[in-house]
Amino acid sequence: MAGTTEQATLMVQLAAWGSAIGADSGAIWADEFDPDTANVTDPAVRPILNWNETVGTLVKQGLLDRELVYDWLWVAGVWERVGPAALRAREKAGVPQLYENFEALAVGQRDLAAV
Repeated sequence: MAGTTEQATLMVQLAAWGSAIGADSGAIWADEFDPDTANVTDPAVRPILNWNETVGTLVKQGLLDRELVYDWLWVAGVWERVGPAALRAREKAGVPQLYENFEALAVGQRDLAAV
């Protein structure tokens, strides 16, 4: 499925929402950011996890085109930075669904790049 004008509008709205909640934080790219010690409660991490989980859910449900998202976002790279915090939170909570749509989207992009 190719992206539509409706999906492009949704993308712009998602970008605005992400900016408003701090999901575009450059803090995860700073040299001092450590994925191995980051926590889901970190102010730079939580909005990124929640925002990307929303994008992943929209893709999973067919409301946003996967290829359009992959062209727009480096989901796999962001997951590499904040995914470890998500996995620790998932294990601690005992909830395997926690951030699963973000992870699936990232894995899909990584696997696509490997081909």
